[in-house]
Amino acid sequence: MDSLTIFAAASLADTAADTARTFGLDLPHFIAQVLSFSIVAFLLHKFAYKPVLKVLEERRQRIAEGLANADKIKTELARTEASRQEVINQANAQAQRLIEEARQAAARVQEVETQKAIAAAKDIVEKARQAMEAEHARMLTELRREVGRLVVQTTGRVIGKTLTPDDQQRLSNEAARELAA
Repeated sequence: MDSLTIFAAASLADTAADTARTFGLDLPHFIAQVLSFSIVAFLLHKFAYKPVLKVLEERRQRIAEGLANADKIKTELARTEASRQEVINQANAQAQRLIEEARQAAARVQEVETQKAIAAAKDIVEKARQAMEAEHARMLTELRREVGRLVVQTTGRVIGKTLTPDDQQRLSNEAARELAA
Protein backbone atom coordinates (compact mmCIF):
# COMPACT_ATOMS: atom_id res chain seq x y z
CA MET A 1 0.00 0.00 0.00
CA ASP A 2 2.88 2.33 0.64
CA SER A 3 4.15 1.80 -2.84
CA LEU A 4 0.71 2.68 -4.18
CA THR A 5 0.71 5.95 -2.26
CA ILE A 6 4.22 6.80 -3.43
CA PHE A 7 3.28 5.99 -7.00
CA ALA A 8 0.15 8.17 -6.77
CA ALA A 9 2.14 11.02 -5.25
CA ALA A 10 4.81 10.75 -7.98
CA SER A 11 2.12 10.59 -10.64
CA LEU A 12 0.40 13.64 -9.11
CA ALA A 13 3.69 15.55 -9.00
CA ASP A 14 4.37 14.73 -12.64
CA THR A 15 0.90 15.88 -13.63
CA ALA A 16 1.37 19.14 -11.73
CA ALA A 17 4.74 19.74 -13.36
CA ASP A 18 3.26 19.09 -16.83
CA THR A 19 0.37 21.46 -16.13
CA ALA A 20 2.74 24.16 -14.87
CA ARG A 21 4.86 23.88 -18.00
CA THR A 22 1.81 23.92 -20.25
CA PHE A 23 0.45 27.12 -18.69
CA GLY A 24 3.88 28.72 -18.27
CA LEU A 25 4.07 28.83 -14.48
CA ASP A 26 7.03 30.92 -13.35
CA LEU A 27 7.70 30.25 -9.66
CA PRO A 28 9.20 33.67 -8.70
CA HIS A 29 6.30 35.54 -10.36
CA PHE A 30 3.81 33.14 -8.82
CA ILE A 31 5.23 33.73 -5.32
CA ALA A 32 5.18 37.53 -5.90
CA GLN A 33 1.55 37.35 -7.03
CA VAL A 34 0.59 35.20 -4.05
CA LEU A 35 2.36 37.66 -1.73
CA SER A 36 0.68 40.68 -3.41
CA PHE A 37 -2.71 38.93 -3.25
CA SER A 38 -2.17 38.10 0.42
CA ILE A 39 -1.29 41.73 1.25
CA VAL A 40 -4.31 43.06 -0.69
CA ALA A 41 -6.58 40.44 0.92
CA PHE A 42 -5.24 41.34 4.38
CA LEU A 43 -5.73 45.09 3.78
CA LEU A 44 -9.21 44.57 2.32
CA HIS A 45 -10.12 42.35 5.23
CA LYS A 46 -8.79 44.82 7.83
CA PHE A 47 -9.98 48.11 6.28
CA ALA A 48 -12.89 47.18 4.06
CA TYR A 49 -14.52 43.89 5.02
CA LYS A 50 -14.42 44.37 8.81
CA PRO A 51 -16.09 47.85 8.73
CA VAL A 52 -18.63 46.64 6.17
CA LEU A 53 -19.30 43.52 8.24
CA LYS A 54 -19.55 45.70 11.38
CA VAL A 55 -22.06 48.02 9.66
CA LEU A 56 -24.01 45.01 8.42
CA GLU A 57 -24.03 43.49 11.94
CA GLU A 58 -25.21 46.80 13.44
CA ARG A 59 -27.91 47.02 10.80
CA ARG A 60 -28.95 43.43 11.50
CA GLN A 61 -29.15 44.24 15.22
CA ARG A 62 -31.21 47.39 14.55
CA ILE A 63 -33.56 45.39 12.36
CA ALA A 64 -33.84 42.73 15.07
CA GLU A 65 -34.50 45.44 17.68
CA GLY A 66 -37.04 47.05 15.37
CA LEU A 67 -38.82 43.73 14.93
CA ALA A 68 -38.71 43.11 18.68
CA ASN A 69 -40.05 46.63 19.29
CA ALA A 70 -42.75 46.05 16.69
CA ASP A 71 -43.74 42.86 18.50
CA LYS A 72 -43.74 44.72 21.83
CA ILE A 73 -45.82 47.50 20.28
CA LYS A 74 -48.27 44.97 18.85
CA THR A 75 -48.52 43.27 22.23
CA GLU A 76 -48.94 46.62 24.01
CA LEU A 77 -51.49 47.73 21.41
CA ALA A 78 -53.46 44.51 21.87
CA ARG A 79 -53.34 44.92 25.65
CA THR A 80 -54.33 48.59 25.36
CA GLU A 81 -57.17 47.68 23.01
CA ALA A 82 -58.38 45.02 25.44
CA SER A 83 -58.13 47.51 28.29
CA ARG A 84 -59.98 50.13 26.26
CA GLN A 85 -62.71 47.65 25.40
CA GLU A 86 -62.98 46.64 29.07
CA VAL A 87 -63.27 50.30 30.10
CA ILE A 88 -65.93 50.87 27.43
CA ASN A 89 -67.83 47.79 28.62
CA GLN A 90 -67.62 48.97 32.24
CA ALA A 91 -68.76 52.46 31.22
CA ASN A 92 -71.68 50.98 29.27
CA ALA A 93 -72.64 48.79 32.23
CA GLN A 94 -72.40 51.73 34.60
CA ALA A 95 -74.44 53.90 32.22
CA GLN A 96 -77.11 51.20 32.01
CA ARG A 97 -77.11 50.91 35.79
CA LEU A 98 -77.41 54.69 36.17
CA ILE A 99 -80.24 54.79 33.63
CA GLU A 100 -82.04 52.01 35.48
CA GLU A 101 -81.50 53.77 38.82
CA ALA A 102 -82.78 57.02 37.28
CA ARG A 103 -85.87 55.21 35.98
CA GLN A 104 -86.49 53.69 39.40
CA ALA A 105 -85.95 57.05 41.10
CA ALA A 106 -88.31 58.69 38.60
CA ALA A 107 -90.91 56.00 39.27
CA ARG A 108 -90.53 56.53 43.04
CA VAL A 109 -90.77 60.31 42.64
CA GLN A 110 -93.78 59.90 40.38
CA GLU A 111 -95.42 57.60 42.93
CA VAL A 112 -94.67 60.01 45.78
CA GLU A 113 -95.92 62.97 43.77
CA THR A 114 -99.02 61.02 42.76
CA GLN A 115 -99.70 60.18 46.41
CA LYS A 116 -99.16 63.83 47.34
CA ALA A 117 -101.50 64.94 44.56
CA ILE A 118 -104.13 62.40 45.67
CA ALA A 119 -103.76 63.53 49.28
CA ALA A 120 -103.98 67.17 48.21
CA ALA A 121 -107.05 66.43 46.09
CA LYS A 122 -108.68 64.56 48.99
CA ASP A 123 -107.82 67.48 51.27
CA ILE A 124 -109.33 69.95 48.81
CA VAL A 125 -112.44 67.79 48.41
CA GLU A 126 -112.74 67.46 52.20
CA LYS A 127 -112.34 71.21 52.69
CA ALA A 128 -114.87 71.88 49.94
CA ARG A 129 -117.29 69.41 51.56
CA GLN A 130 -116.78 71.05 54.96
CA ALA A 131 -117.25 74.49 53.41
CA MET A 132 -120.34 73.27 51.62
CA GLU A 133 -121.71 71.77 54.84
CA ALA A 134 -120.94 74.99 56.70
CA GLU A 135 -122.58 77.02 53.94
CA HIS A 136 -125.54 74.64 53.94
CA ALA A 137 -125.87 74.92 57.73
CA ARG A 138 -125.56 78.73 57.50
CA MET A 139 -128.18 78.86 54.76
CA LEU A 140 -130.49 76.57 56.74
CA THR A 141 -130.09 78.76 59.79
CA GLU A 142 -130.73 81.85 57.72
CA LEU A 143 -133.68 80.15 56.03
CA ARG A 144 -135.13 79.18 59.41
CA ARG A 145 -134.69 82.69 60.68
CA GLU A 146 -136.29 84.15 57.53
CA VAL A 147 -139.10 81.59 57.60
CA GLY A 148 -139.62 82.33 61.28
CA ARG A 149 -139.71 86.08 60.57
CA LEU A 150 -142.09 85.55 57.67
CA VAL A 151 -144.31 83.26 59.78
CA VAL A 152 -144.38 85.80 62.59
CA GLN A 153 -145.07 88.65 60.16
CA THR A 154 -147.71 86.67 58.28
CA THR A 155 -149.32 85.52 61.51
CA GLY A 156 -149.32 89.03 62.83
CA ARG A 157 -151.05 90.31 59.69
CA VAL A 158 -153.50 87.43 59.63
CA ILE A 159 -154.60 87.86 63.23
CA GLY A 160 -154.35 91.60 63.07
CA LYS A 161 -152.43 92.27 66.18
CA THR A 162 -148.84 92.76 67.13
CA LEU A 163 -147.23 89.66 68.59
CA THR A 164 -145.17 89.78 71.71
CA PRO A 165 -141.55 88.71 71.64
CA ASP A 166 -142.46 85.46 73.42
CA ASP A 167 -145.12 84.71 70.78
CA GLN A 168 -142.69 85.51 68.01
CA GLN A 169 -140.08 83.17 69.56
CA ARG A 170 -142.56 80.37 69.97
CA LEU A 171 -143.81 80.69 66.35
CA SER A 172 -140.24 80.79 65.02
CA ASN A 173 -139.32 77.62 66.93
CA GLU A 174 -142.43 75.81 65.67
CA ALA A 175 -141.68 76.82 62.06
CA ALA A 176 -138.04 75.69 62.42
CA ARG A 177 -139.15 72.33 63.81
CA GLU A 178 -141.53 71.83 60.91
CA LEU A 179 -138.82 72.73 58.40
CA ALA A 180 -136.32 70.35 60.01
CA ALA A 181 -138.79 67.48 59.80
